[in-house]
Amino acid sequence: MINNNFTYFMVNKSFTFSDTMEREVWKSKTSAQSSSLSLLQQQQQHQQHVEQNQLDDYNDKYDEDEETDKPENAGAKSNSENAKVTTIKTPQTEADPPDSEQQLQQQPQQLQPQSQQQHSANSMLMQQQSQQNPLASSLMEPMAKPWFFKDGDYYPKPAKIPKKRRGKKAHLQGSKLFPFQDPHSDRIVNQLMYVPPNYEEIKTSGKLKTILLYNGLGPWNVKAGRDVFLRSKCPVDTCTITASRDQANTADMILYKDHYIPTGIRRPANSRQVTMLYHLECPYHTQNVKVPDAVNWTATYRRDSDIVAPYEKWQYYDDRVRQQEQDRNFATNKTKKVAWFVSNCGARNGRLQFAHELGKYIDVDIYGACGNYKCSRVNADKCFEMLDRDYKFYLAFENSNCRDYITEKFFVNALNRNILPIVMGARPEDYEVSAPQRSYIHVDEFASASELADYLHILDNDEKLYNSYFNWKGTGEFINTYYWCRVCSSLHDEESLKKPRWYTDVNDWWRGAGVCTNGSWRNFKARKDVITDD
Repeated sequence: MINNNFTYFMVNKSFTFSDTMEREVWKSKTSAQSSSLSLLQQQQQHQQHVEQNQLDDYNDKYDEDEETDKPENAGAKSNSENAKVTTIKTPQTEADPPDSEQQLQQQPQQLQPQSQQQHSANSMLMQQQSQQNPLASSLMEPMAKPWFFKDGDYYPKPAKIPKKRRGKKAHLQGSKLFPFQDPHSDRIVNQLMYVPPNYEEIKTSGKLKTILLYNGLGPWNVKAGRDVFLRSKCPVDTCTITASRDQANTADMILYKDHYIPTGIRRPANSRQVTMLYHLECPYHTQNVKVPDAVNWTATYRRDSDIVAPYEKWQYYDDRVRQQEQDRNFATNKTKKVAWFVSNCGARNGRLQFAHELGKYIDVDIYGACGNYKCSRVNADKCFEMLDRDYKFYLAFENSNCRDYITEKFFVNALNRNILPIVMGARPEDYEVSAPQRSYIHVDEFASASELADYLHILDNDEKLYNSYFNWKGTGEFINTYYWCRVCSSLHDEESLKKPRWYTDVNDWWRGAGVCTNGSWRNFKARKDVITDD
């Protein structure tokens, strides 16, 4: 007999979970929602209030900028503990000619009633745009939907910026594209919605940013030229790709995929040239860079990379609406407990051993080379249909426990299905910021496999509690992050390029102490060694 009142352990703390209490909280929330204003009305009122505050704050900030002659602090440091980069001083240049005074004032528009999904998408876009341009929320069309969503048709316009007196260079308020500007976000949407303020001039001039793929075109599966930028309909498409190493001296970016190869050029003719290193796999399966201080930018799944390249990206339509009632029972006709598709039986994080231990307390069916069940990859669709039809839980276990390392095992095999994933791999806090809210169970939330099994039995016997893990569906979607579009737009942030930054030791950032662990994150203590190529 399973006791519905038991204790299970979160990271660094424990608490008592009560099945009865969970249901009472559920009922109270439902009652409160029915007696209050509709969600749409609340969103409209809140958005109008936010828009007015943003406008007031912007005008106050603009007035302060006009009244002071104090120069901007160009030496701001990153607050991220892992952003080990060095700011290089650049020679001073003559000030631009002074611009005429121009006061930018706009009154916020009144939002018209609209559907919840349309309003949610619009609110999300205004929130992202306001980081680049405080007036964006009042300049946008009410029905706009960002271009990177499915059926999205709103494209950003060149950012509007206030001009400063006495020849000070105009700068963009809040264009947070890089980790040192916003260490707590992946900044993907910021990069997708960034258009430089002088972009019309750039297009008219015909000048393109050149990206040199030093490992060749093959590993990237792209064509030389502008094809990928035009085909993707990037908001900023004035970039071109080449594999000609003869341009290593003048290219705007030299991009390496997995393997860094020194160019032999000590000082390129292009003083703003960026060297970027791309990694798809985790540190255990990537090269140790022989020249660790030669990298400006990184592009990996890590959220503190300069260009974050995740396996998937979940984006809410409205960040304030993360749960909604579903009109179906996801437990209907499911008679089996836990399933897992796996072929690599030697993962260093001990995932197979954990699955076997879990199987002592609840049924775990392992398909593939590591188990007793078979489902051919040739019939992959039928295998996943079987998951949806028969099983309640799926083991979305990565092969390595590393920061932010969350792959298709979670996003595709589990979240794209109607099954509840149990995850192992990245830290619990990494899943919290990357996955839809309440969409998974992390093994490190429990002190042992037996306690995890106890909770799974409770979910198996309580359909309402089980279904609560699917209330994220319909609140957002997995978006195309348009990697090449973001590389191109970021290369047009001239203010950041004026102050070159290098990783003092990219190996320490990528594979140093605390990045990966062979055991549970709950029992994790910072490693004293580093990950090597062995």
